[in-house]
Amino acid sequence: MSRWRPPAEKSTALITPAGHAALKAELDDLWRVRRPEVVKALSAAAAEGDRSENAEYTYRKKQLGEIDRRVRYLSKRLEALRVVDAAPSDPQAVFFGAQVALEDNDTGDTLRYRIVGPDETDAALGHISIDSPLARAMLKKRVDDEFEAALPGRTGSFVIMGVSYGSNT
Repeated sequence: MSRWRPPAEKSTALITPAGHAALKAELDDLWRVRRPEVVKALSAAAAEGDRSENAEYTYRKKQLGEIDRRVRYLSKRLEALRVVDAAPSDPQAVFFGAQVALEDNDTGDTLRYRIVGPDETDAALGHISIDSPLARAMLKKRVDDEFEAALPGRTGSFVIMGVSYGSNT
């Protein structure tokens, strides 16, 4: 079995200022804190002797590879990202960075989402990627506009209840 993997789908290269700061902080932590710790532990494990039967050495080597892979990804990704920190020219419409309140016509539930870049999505906070089907369907819609979105397992019908732009997370 080969290690080749198909390339990931291209994602939108937009990010909020808070998301950009979080990625830079993660890169800095990996490079300045975690990697030196792992390298120190790896060299200590290597000094113990036979590496073929040294579980600590094998574990640390794998951990170092994972850190290096993430550092490489973040370094390239941060260069490609465009930070969007200005409100759109039409604040009544849904665009990147919008905080949107929706009503699900099927269940009557009110849902709140913030449209963010694919690198900063967080379901627990209600941050959805601009590349998601729901976000794509609501782009450029306004308050009281109805739209449909293909969701996992169903097609949902929604109404936009409110749109705002701000520094809320």
